[in-house]
Amino acid sequence: QAQVVESGGGLVQPGGSLRLSCVASFGGKTMDWYRQTPGKQRELVAGLTFSGITTYADSVKGRFTISRDNAKATVLLQMDSLKPDDTGVYYCHVRNVLGIDYWGQGTQVAVSS
Repeated sequence: QAQVVESGGGLVQPGGSLRLSCVASFGGKTMDWYRQTPGKQRELVAGLTFSGITTYADSVKGRFTISRDNAKATVLLQMDSLKPDDTGVYYCHVRNVLGIDYWGQGTQVAVSS
């Protein structure tokens, strides 16, 4: 059974850092991080294809870095200079080579003083 599991969320003060980790039980064509806040649609925060092409939301450019280890089917999201607006539930999304999408259960990130 395909599984996607996130970890690494928590509470941090503004200006602080967190690193999110996502492990899939299968190899993914693309591995992305999405964020959802109350009353808003889930939005793409950062994405990374198997070939290494990255995509970032404008709001996180220069602060967040996505990376992956294809051999371990793992994607990381290093989040620096965190702001209160970064608060939300972060979801790992993995699309396999057949185009089937899988989501993790989400990990909460709270940025507050």
